[in-house]
Amino acid sequence: MGVLGKKRKSLVFDMHPLLLVQDDVRFDLSSVFYCKLCITLKGIKVDDLETNHFVLVHGGGFGAWCWYKTIALLEEAGYKVSAIDLTGSGVHSFDTNNIKSLSQYVKPLTDFVEKLPEGEKVILVGHDFGGACISYAMELFPHKVSKAVFIAAAMLTSGQSTLDIISQKEGSDDLMQQAQIFLYANGNDHPPTAFDLDKSLLRDLLFNQSPAKDVALASVSMRPTPFAPVLEKLSLSDLKYGIVRRFYIETLEDNAITITLQEAMINASPPEKVFRLKGADHSPFFSKPQALHKLLVEISKIL
Repeated sequence: MGVLGKKRKSLVFDMHPLLLVQDDVRFDLSSVFYCKLCITLKGIKVDDLETNHFVLVHGGGFGAWCWYKTIALLEEAGYKVSAIDLTGSGVHSFDTNNIKSLSQYVKPLTDFVEKLPEGEKVILVGHDFGGACISYAMELFPHKVSKAVFIAAAMLTSGQSTLDIISQKEGSDDLMQQAQIFLYANGNDHPPTAFDLDKSLLRDLLFNQSPAKDVALASVSMRPTPFAPVLEKLSLSDLKYGIVRRFYIETLEDNAITITLQEAMINASPPEKVFRLKGADHSPFFSKPQALHKLLVEISKIL
């Protein structure tokens, strides 16, 4: 029976477009309702999409390795997937403490996008600090980006830095603040060059819903995050960054970028559509890989 074919006690539209809530069950009506020029074609073939190429950009401390489940699922579904190691991340050998700017940090991503064949577009996916990184690339190459997906990510407005966002949630009981270990490669009388995370707090902060084997992988794979790029304020224009279609995926059990902070970023710069991952921690590629995969596929098919 169809969604509306049975009498219900409650029928409430969620605050985000194209989501219907009935008795605490969410139904995606994107194939039924036409809203803000946003329509999803459920039967469309991957090869018929504007682009079937996802470019995955990790967050601070992570690397391309964190996407291993997402890569496998998307490739099995017929998509092309590229996961980028940003400078000093993953297997990239550069010393994190020597990264002086956001442009230096995101250079592997901007080089990749710049070298795309003429006319080829990609879907950029950014997690955590990767949101600021894909925003930087969107400003440089708006016509090479079909869509941008922010997953529990820093989605900034022009003139904001990632530190500005993080500072909104800091308090004496803030888990992120407790977990940060600042590194001073230039001496304690100079600003920090990077920050690491206390491994004893990793599970509670980033992986509170994730399998133990993925927490173990992260604990031996994560590297420090360069500090200078986190301080840098982005310059984003309506004529470049503003023309790229943006989508946000909220993670409802997130202890690093809380749902309150995610909603604040969404309200400050509303994307085209917002999705919610119930039961997802800050690392949904570990905690909710199948659900995340389905949302990425759905976003790829939105016309």
